[in-house]
Amino acid sequence: MKQITTLILTLGMTLSAMASVSPTEKNALVKLYNSTDGAHWINKWDMKAPVEKWYGVKVLNDKVVSIDLSNNNLTGNLPKEIGNLTSLQSLNLFRNNISGNIPAAIGNLKFLKSLNLAFNKISGPIPTSVGNMVGLQSIELYMNRINGTLPAELGNLASLQTLSLFNNEIEGEIPTTFYNLKNLKVLLLSSNKLSGKLSIDVDKMASLENLSLFENNMVGQVPFSLEKLKNLKEMNISYNKFNGLVSRNLAQLDMMGMTMINDKGVATTLQVDTRSNSALAADDE
Repeated sequence: MKQITTLILTLGMTLSAMASVSPTEKNALVKLYNSTDGAHWINKWDMKAPVEKWYGVKVLNDKVVSIDLSNNNLTGNLPKEIGNLTSLQSLNLFRNNISGNIPAAIGNLKFLKSLNLAFNKISGPIPTSVGNMVGLQSIELYMNRINGTLPAELGNLASLQTLSLFNNEIEGEIPTTFYNLKNLKVLLLSSNKLSGKLSIDVDKMASLENLSLFENNMVGQVPFSLEKLKNLKEMNISYNKFNGLVSRNLAQLDMMGMTMINDKGVATTLQVDTRSNSALAADDE
């Protein structure tokens, strides 16, 4: 009986040692390698080695949980099979030559906490399926060629702390759902083609520390409710088409002193309201 027990334990340990990621996950990684010209990566994968030995891939309990291939000369498109890596918590493809669209299947990554595709050549819109990635805490897609509008579904990401989309070609208004992101600390939307107004509901984003809307086409009154954001340390909303009075506090907080572009295309500074308690006064109107 003792020998049988020992045999079973030995067999179990052997099978455990042989365990590896599923064929589905391995296939997804192979698709990523092939579709981004893995043969010319700086750090290539040895396909004969176990997946956990592949550069930039972290495996935990036979699941791929992290991929970091930043600065690795990836050239090509992201395959839809990326959505099969359903245990992934971090995806970092920063500063490569990735082009094409972000596949809608990326929305399958429900456990993803960090998504960094910045400094690539990605085009097309942000897929609405990103709103399904409820674990996301950080989205960095800046310095790409992303267009279309901001998906309202991003407002579903209650854990989101960083949304960095600057230097793209995003159009349209900021969705009202964004103002429900109470844990958002960093919102960087500068150098896009955004239009419309900044809602007075911006004060609902109580955790906001850094707000940049610089160089867009936004209009209307700068909401005095911005002053209610007690954690706001950095702000740049200049080089838009905002108009009207601004409080002294907001003018001082803005990195470029509320310099706007008027109807004639000329840079001009907004007039500062020198009244005390201007934010409260505006709220009472």
